[in-house]
Amino acid sequence: MAGRAAFHNLGCKVNSYELDLMRQILRQEGYEEVPFSEEADVYVVNTCSVTNIADRKSRQMLHRARKRNPEAVVIAVGCYVETDRAGVEADPAVDLAIGSRGKEEIARRLAAFLKERDGGGMPREDLSAESPETDGDAAGTADCGHVHLQSPGHTRAFVKIQDGCNQFCTYCIIPYARGRIRSREEADICEEIRGLTEESGVREVVLNGIHLSSFGQTGNVPFDPEKGGRSLLSLLRRLQEIPGLQRIRLGSLEPRIMTEEFVSGIAGLSKVCPHFHLSLQSGCDATLKRMNRHYTTAEYRACVERLRRAYDRPAITTDVIVGFPGETEEEFAQTVRFLEEIGLFEIHVFKYSVRKGTVAARMPDQVPETVKNDRSAVLLALTAEQAQRYRASFSGEKVRVLLEEKILKGGRLFWRGHTERYVECLVPARETGEAGQGDLVTTVYP
Repeated sequence: MAGRAAFHNLGCKVNSYELDLMRQILRQEGYEEVPFSEEADVYVVNTCSVTNIADRKSRQMLHRARKRNPEAVVIAVGCYVETDRAGVEADPAVDLAIGSRGKEEIARRLAAFLKERDGGGMPREDLSAESPETDGDAAGTADCGHVHLQSPGHTRAFVKIQDGCNQFCTYCIIPYARGRIRSREEADICEEIRGLTEESGVREVVLNGIHLSSFGQTGNVPFDPEKGGRSLLSLLRRLQEIPGLQRIRLGSLEPRIMTEEFVSGIAGLSKVCPHFHLSLQSGCDATLKRMNRHYTTAEYRACVERLRRAYDRPAITTDVIVGFPGETEEEFAQTVRFLEEIGLFEIHVFKYSVRKGTVAARMPDQVPETVKNDRSAVLLALTAEQAQRYRASFSGEKVRVLLEEKILKGGRLFWRGHTERYVECLVPARETGEAGQGDLVTTVYP
């Protein structure tokens, strides 16, 4: 046994997928995984840098690991390393710093560090430096390096198919941390998902990326909704043919990808779930322009209407930022009116957080925190009402549920799962018969 390794993830679903790969790699090297709260020989913190708060949380977790075991190897991985490499490498809590690229080299980098440390050789700062053959500049455009995920330990698996972003929204640091867009090959993705279904019993995959709609593109080219749509549609058609795969769910999408061609194409694929996360950020065109979003509210509405013509009650969710610099009371009121009119399933509400290094951080008319809190409360109340109304629309109907885990509630045993629209459902265990984890069952939604 090589030792005990503990892992902690911060940030997005892409980060979660990449941490699963690092877990897998170190397990294959003989490491025993233990909870992050326990003493370990190696701590891996997969960092996030989307906001200044995310940076602070990343530092806190690194220092927490060092405090738990001063003799352990503490590895900082990911976006925070890219956005503040000098600060990370100077941090006494960190032994190894690996950027957004090169996570698959973690075992080799760790072995090199241990060899040098035990031999009393290489200075610590040299060991933290990126190795030229693996990491390099995050702004590079090389294809996504890849190790196949083999066993995520559950019936739903997140699979990264794309990395990087060229959008440069004024509030976002991620294009600098992740680099330009680059995509995996279709055949490689299909091979990984085929392995997950055949060997690990995965029944649902969630396709993810930093800018998923750009799948198929590489380099500095601007996002083209038609080209992106055709590339993603081509992949979905191949995944549709994989035996054993029951559902294909899409991660966050650029709304402009919902062209007539793309919507009609996915509507003809039975395994694609009618659940679409279309990032909005604001229901006010003036705010969208300051954010450097590349659509208007009218274009967003048209995309939603296409989906609703193609599907019965598609689950459409979104992200909205409140308190963006310069957002007036009237601009916020426009956002509220737009969201009331369009009636989405769920709204993920975020209070704008200043991110050093972005254009928005230098904008005038920063909104006070108290105002952000008030506006957030308004939208949280709205989304609670809309989500309840959406769920209630299925009351008394038969739905198909993917069984995920058994839970005890009120002294009764239930299977917890989700419908294809990602509506959570509890199915009494006595009703499922021989069915178990990973099976699809039909039940009446309460």
